[in-house]
Amino acid sequence: MKEFAGRVAVITGAASGIGFGLARRFAQDGMHIVLADIESEPLAIAEAALNAMGTTTLAVRTDVTSPEQVERLAEAVFSTFGNVHILCNNAGVAGKFSMGTAGWEIPLSEWQWVLGVNLMGVLHGVRAFIPRMVANGEEGHIVNTASIAGLLSGASPYHVAKHGVVCLTEGLYKDFKSRGLGLSASVLCPGWIQTNLMDSERNRPPEFGAPTDRSLLSPTGLQAFEAVRSAVDDGISPADVAEQVFEAVRDDRFYVIPAQPGMREAVKQRMDAVVSMSNPAVGIAP
Repeated sequence: MKEFAGRVAVITGAASGIGFGLARRFAQDGMHIVLADIESEPLAIAEAALNAMGTTTLAVRTDVTSPEQVERLAEAVFSTFGNVHILCNNAGVAGKFSMGTAGWEIPLSEWQWVLGVNLMGVLHGVRAFIPRMVANGEEGHIVNTASIAGLLSGASPYHVAKHGVVCLTEGLYKDFKSRGLGLSASVLCPGWIQTNLMDSERNRPPEFGAPTDRSLLSPTGLQAFEAVRSAVDDGISPADVAEQVFEAVRDDRFYVIPAQPGMREAVKQRMDAVVSMSNPAVGIAP
């Protein structure tokens, strides 16, 4: 995609972190921005910041675990702007129980919540928006946020969900190209990024259980959680991630992997093990 001004970008998880970074970057090139997020107050603050840039916006509180809410988001967007040219399925969470805990020890509610947001939230966006984009017949681009965890081994809900996003997005790319549609896709697989992902529990809906108290974590789990938080705090800026995504959309590049040194090598080691049918390496995980 070479033309951005006057076109429409929809971003879930848009009130902070990578999502807001994407919103600002696309706004800089004159796009109309639709912000969706589960947090009402940060969503309003994000919209005000874009309005101060002179950007035309639409903000819709959306819980992406609900297909009905995502469908209503799509209805609002298409009734307001007529079409969508960039869709960023970006909303994501990380559960504390995923840290340093064996897969079989993680509560079912944690699996349901993390997969509900990180995988099903993406699928809900795909199902609500892409048929409308195809029907309009204009060029467009889908950006699905996975993670470097989606390219590495792990038995946590986070890893499993992100692997699903990578697979889904690869399939979408093939479907778009094989059908000769004017759509394309990119999958974003970031490493440690400066976001509030480690505070995701603040947004856990009650139907997925109460927020996890630190006291419930094992010593290993607590150590892992604090290590990840430290890495995130020292991570890549959302603005840098957004610039890489913008370039990928502009150049029609599929894989976007803003990650720390060593992470891509870990991915290569895993892929080499798959091709050679070697046993998984122990300890290769972000």
